Amino acid sequence: MDIEKVNSMDFGEFVDVFGNVIERCPLIAAAVWSQRPFSDLADLEKHFFAFIDALPESGQEGVLRCHPDLAGRELQRGTLTAESQREQSGAGLTSLGTDETLRLAELNAQYRARFGFPFVLAARLSDRTAVPRELARRLHCPPAQELRTALGEVKKIGRLRLADLLGADPAKL
Repeated sequence: MDIEKVNSMDFGEFVDVFGNVIERCPLIAAAVWSQRPFSDLADLEKHFFAFIDALPESGQEGVLRCHPDLAGRELQRGTLTAESQREQSGAGLTSLGTDETLRLAELNAQYRARFGFPFVLAARLSDRTAVPRELARRLHCPPAQELRTALGEVKKIGRLRLADLLGADPAKL
């Protein structure tokens, strides 16, 4: 899809197509639609990320809370969004053994208890062995730093999803 097609979308179509660029946050896509026309993919991305950056801390934490735990209950129940399912599957998180699943569940619970939101990582840029290591490492970060790190991961995920939608090579973004 090219940027002209994006700019010509009506509100409903835009939200349908871009509503999960930021996991389960179609409201962000709805707000971004009003910023049309976009000059290119980078401009579209800039508007998504500017919206997140402009949110108060509580809103940013809300964006993070829309994300599922990696290899968590939603994966087990089959209730992940299509994008999250592909991303977690690509990272090998859909084929973990029992011990690996239990370890991730334990780390996810510790993380949520410490920070109040789920651990967010661009799974497409990781793998099944790196995820628990990174989760364990980030458990020790100061809360303000971790909020910034987690939002950075949200943006990485959004960048990859936008590239997918527009048929762009994410390495060239």
